[in-house]
Amino acid sequence: MGRKKIKNQVLEQLLVENYAAEGKSLSRVNGKVIFIEGAVPGDVVDVLLGKNKKDWAEGKAIRFHTLSAGRTEPFCNHFGVCGGCKWQMLPYEKQLEYKQNEVEQNLRRLGHIHLPPLLPILGCDKTVRYRNKLEFTFSNHRYKTWDEIQNDPIPLQLRGERKEDPALGFHVPRIFDKVIDITTCHLMEEPTNLIKNTVRDFSIQQGYPFYDIRRHTGWLRNLIIRVCTTGEVMVNICLAYDEKAERERLLNHLLEQVPSITTLLYTINSKKNDSIYDLAPQIYYGKGYITECLEDFQFKISPKSFFQTNSRQGEKLYQVTRDFAELTGKETVYDLYCGTGSIGIFVSKLAKKVIGVELIPEAITDAKENALLNNMAHTRFFAGDVIAVCNDAFFEQHGKPDVIITDPPRAGMHEKLVRKILEMQAPLVVYVSCNSATQARDLQLLHEKYEVTKVQPVDMFPHTHHIENVVQLKLK
Repeated sequence: MGRKKIKNQVLEQLLVENYAAEGKSLSRVNGKVIFIEGAVPGDVVDVLLGKNKKDWAEGKAIRFHTLSAGRTEPFCNHFGVCGGCKWQMLPYEKQLEYKQNEVEQNLRRLGHIHLPPLLPILGCDKTVRYRNKLEFTFSNHRYKTWDEIQNDPIPLQLRGERKEDPALGFHVPRIFDKVIDITTCHLMEEPTNLIKNTVRDFSIQQGYPFYDIRRHTGWLRNLIIRVCTTGEVMVNICLAYDEKAERERLLNHLLEQVPSITTLLYTINSKKNDSIYDLAPQIYYGKGYITECLEDFQFKISPKSFFQTNSRQGEKLYQVTRDFAELTGKETVYDLYCGTGSIGIFVSKLAKKVIGVELIPEAITDAKENALLNNMAHTRFFAGDVIAVCNDAFFEQHGKPDVIITDPPRAGMHEKLVRKILEMQAPLVVYVSCNSATQARDLQLLHEKYEVTKVQPVDMFPHTHHIENVVQLKLK
């Protein structure tokens, strides 16, 4: 099989040999590892190089000579262009196999600690329409595929300045100012696509200006949709400025066409970024929030709430966390990075007391409301940095932890927090992670006083390389 030298920009006819982390497969040329996006083991492909370092390079499969027998047919017509669901070409059983392997390799090779045998990964019962939240972006410049550009009847030199071509969908990976116009997304239950298409079609018909991220002009910015298993639907339309008459025309039209919406909001965002966490969504219709249920627990979800984006699999993740905590009803549980209190509330029936600590004050407000909603009088939630909050005076008032549950962001725990946990010396720690690489780093530090006794990978996001992992640690 012919292979061009590594210095060339395009590598021809590379056999994809194996799977590597972050959703890429790999090949080797003259001992150098090539990480390849868009290919699976067994494919023979041409690769367009991106990054090219001394010992490794990254590239994208641009031409397929032979397809692997381990492939399956993607279900979405946006596959290959949209940045989501990149593993649609892999059978789900293979996805789970690769994810299990990634967790084990990260923990062993990066953690350098003794591990028990990993429990088999918990897969999703639903591999499509599993999310409860999606955010779509308006753009006045639709992303065009290479074929569209090539087939444009107007010669390139005569096209001049690009014309507006409105789109509502997802950003193209690594291209900040272009949006793929999504017709059908398979990530969330209806009425998601009905809402999205209704808003886009009516806005184009009325001539509403879609946002231009380069010039920061235009009116329509973002569309955020949440759909709960309870059947409640929340929609938040983000606008660059208020135009009352047209806003009401748009929102009324949406309610007429999609009567299943239970809460409709709008948010005025005049900033240059899309974040709404420092803004105040306005209620146009409904109660302003929706309610989700996990087991027999209820959770109030407001427009700015963080909540597990896969409700049914989130339930499994929390069940594993509760099982690993080995509660008897006598324990004081500390829930670090508690967010809106979902894990703490989920384990609370088996605990004597639950203490939640979270840096974001708005999340703590939601946690307190969720505790009241579920009649959990033995829970307490505090806003602040864990390192500062959990001092000797705090322990004296609330008791030292018997069990610590920690669920940090992808960056993992700050080393000072790891040292704080070592100082607390709780008999049992449950570490929930969405990034097994940073989890492995933290486990190596915790190994000073703790041993890993159980490991359970949980797949929350089918057709992506993302994976959650729950680890039980016991004090040596």
